[in-house]
Amino acid sequence: MENLDSLLKEVSTQIFKSGGIDSPLVTMRRARMCVGVRATHKHLLPGCIVLDASSSGATYFVEPKEVVELNNMEVRLSNAERAEEIGILSFLTSEIAKSEVPIMYLLDKVLEVDLAFARAAYALRMDGVCPIFSSNDLYSGGTSFVAAVDIEGLQHPLLLESSLKNLSDAFASRNPLSSNNGNGIKMNSGSLSGHASDFPVPIDIKIGCGTRVVVISGPNTGGKTASMKTLGLASLMSKAGMYLPAKNHPKLPWFDLVLADIGDHQSLEQNLSTFSGHISRIRNILEVASKESLVLIDEIGSGTDPSEGVALSASILLYLKDRVDLAVVTTHYADLSRLKEKDNQFENAAMEFSPETLQPTYRILWGSTGDSNALSIAKSIGFNQHVIEHAQKWVERLMPEKQQERKGLLYRSLVEERNRLEAQAKMAASLHSDIMDIYREIHDEAEDLELRKRALIAKETLQVQQEVQAAKSQMETVLKEFDNRLKIAAADQLNLLIRKSEAAIASVVEAHSPEDDLLVSETSATSYTPQFGEQVYLKRLGDKIATVVEAPGDDGTVLVQYGKIKVRLKKSDIRAIPSADKNATPSSVPRLKQQIGRSRNGETGSGELSYGPVVQTSKNTVDLRGMRAEEASHLLDMVLSARESQSVIFVIHGMGTGVVKERALEILKKHPRVAKYEPESSTNYGCTVAYIK
Repeated sequence: MENLDSLLKEVSTQIFKSGGIDSPLVTMRRARMCVGVRATHKHLLPGCIVLDASSSGATYFVEPKEVVELNNMEVRLSNAERAEEIGILSFLTSEIAKSEVPIMYLLDKVLEVDLAFARAAYALRMDGVCPIFSSNDLYSGGTSFVAAVDIEGLQHPLLLESSLKNLSDAFASRNPLSSNNGNGIKMNSGSLSGHASDFPVPIDIKIGCGTRVVVISGPNTGGKTASMKTLGLASLMSKAGMYLPAKNHPKLPWFDLVLADIGDHQSLEQNLSTFSGHISRIRNILEVASKESLVLIDEIGSGTDPSEGVALSASILLYLKDRVDLAVVTTHYADLSRLKEKDNQFENAAMEFSPETLQPTYRILWGSTGDSNALSIAKSIGFNQHVIEHAQKWVERLMPEKQQERKGLLYRSLVEERNRLEAQAKMAASLHSDIMDIYREIHDEAEDLELRKRALIAKETLQVQQEVQAAKSQMETVLKEFDNRLKIAAADQLNLLIRKSEAAIASVVEAHSPEDDLLVSETSATSYTPQFGEQVYLKRLGDKIATVVEAPGDDGTVLVQYGKIKVRLKKSDIRAIPSADKNATPSSVPRLKQQIGRSRNGETGSGELSYGPVVQTSKNTVDLRGMRAEEASHLLDMVLSARESQSVIFVIHGMGTGVVKERALEILKKHPRVAKYEPESSTNYGCTVAYIK
């Protein structure tokens, strides 16, 4: 290729020097390299091959005979290169074809991910919330499904999108720098949705279980059709996995089909009038609708004689209520709103109209019926005043006397009823919050009770193991002493030695035998019958103190009240509060410890117990700070019962609110094992010293 190029450049230079061309020219024609030469100087290249000529014919593009062979070689190499490229591309194509299934699968997954990101970006821009699909239940005794729709603050998605776009353009015009930032619009979309919260006007859609047909009435331009479209769009968006521009947690059923007849479908080509167009679409809807479908019909029965339109519309609605999940229709026929009086599967709704401003508020009043307010709307858009006044006179002739006054009173009463219901709803929400607080408190205490129960069981288990080990050690000591004395004892001393050993073993056995009063207390607990007004302990709530508000019934249950909560329990779940004059030693104190205590500490000659020096250590100190009153009482009672005789306990209750301190002093005053106690002093704040008998 280099040789061919250099040879052609040499030939072209010679032609230029000979005056055969204005400047040396090397080009390609018909896929072969050639040089340019004037037609009049073709003789400069004898034996050349003319490949092409200029449009004027003054210049020939010729191939010198010296380069013919080189050109042939270049063509052959080019063809071979092209064939090799085609072979490589064919091989790569076949390899890709083998991976067609994985590639298509990957492409589908990429589309799914892209769709998920698109839904997420839309939800972020709209500040949307995730909808919840309500389950379809069955009527008792029936087989038809019911729907439950509860959407608060729902905005029309298309109107909201245009509003956000306008706000975004206005924001970008005021802040030019933000448009250059790739994330600027996304960062501000949330704030834009906040500014656009008043347009479109959010509506509340609340359709209770059992409602199958909703009849929406109200003035023209009041928002009936837009509200119905909003519900249809919300249903389709939920099925598509999209978030809704609403508040809280919107709930609606899964509709298999969303069938709508909205707008005027008259057609000259198809010979359809307004009425026939509506009826044709409703006929198609009735043919394909199922028991899980949503049907939306705008201005049902319009475009014909009102009496026949009402009759046909009522018949259609009665047909739909047994064959679809939910049907929502708009109308100006007052007779359709009266269907609710005969069938509770119907529900009425009205678009709110302000009598002060004579303008619609675009909000839905559920359970109400609305008027068309045609004269007010005509007046608001600037219609001829004379015509409106004449129409008002006709209305007064057609309507009964004082009908307008009755309507005003009815509207005010409805507004007052709505305000009263809203106040009751707020009160119910507050009561629900209090109940949940009490529930969480009881739940937390129940969890703490289980932990304390396990800790107590572990402690009692360790105490029993220690007591068994002590008894075993005492028995081994008696046996060793018996063996030692047996070796040196005379024959006449054997009986005395045996009796002493038996007495020692009997004392050990008696010290570790269960108390008799334990069985007595269990027997008395089973026969205990609480009385009205008596305070008792609740076993399952950590011995909480409650009051009996109802005497026991024949079923063996008792109604008790703990704080604000009343609950009915079995008699086995409560126990009586012991009286203050019980001086018996708790049965949980082992006699062995009492005997060991009596052996360690003697009594003075005057009968008073000798406690020795009062020195505080970690073993004779119980810290009640940071505990609840009931928990502190339980721990202090256990410590007092387990403490050995003629010992001292330092009870640290702290200052705080004084609740734990008062409960601790009350227990020390009434506990049968406490001989006396010294309250806190100026040198020992927050600590009381108790002396054990």
